Amino acid sequence: MVKSSYIYTTKLSKFIFMEVIGVHDCKVDTKGRLMLPSALKSQLEAVLSDGFIIKRSIFQPCLELYPRQEWNAAVKDVNKLNRFVKKNNDFIRVFMAGVREVEADNTGRILIPKDLAIFAGIAKEIVLASAINIIEIWDKEKYEASVSEHIHDFSALAEEVMGSGQKQDE
Repeated sequence: MVKSSYIYTTKLSKFIFMEVIGVHDCKVDTKGRLMLPSALKSQLEAVLSDGFIIKRSIFQPCLELYPRQEWNAAVKDVNKLNRFVKKNNDFIRVFMAGVREVEADNTGRILIPKDLAIFAGIAKEIVLASAINIIEIWDKEKYEASVSEHIHDFSALAEEVMGSGQKQDE
């Protein structure tokens, strides 16, 4: 296991498991680019050169930024779906809608495609929030509203999700 700042990576064949930590406020410039904060950039150092996949979130009005290897792992499960089943085909179509490859430039900027920025309501002030192995990109006001909405009943949610005594297979 290699520790680099806050990112932990374990290399198993060609897969790197990573944990990204932190919530970062930043701005999008007039061209739609976000500058990765230095604390986040250092966590992503091991995967910056591989590029990222950006897509719409399924459950929230935000975007998800996947390091390439995390995306490859996620898509493996999607590729197992039988495409001769209509609901599977419908899911794949919507899941892949708006998916784009993006790269950080030499200064650590990532261009957010315009249609995805519109989907997430991203204008200027944004939040980059870690979601363990991916990064959520939120309009700042929407992020704060989402956190505020769920903070009051978080203990009940935590008990329901994590308190059952059952753990996922590793």
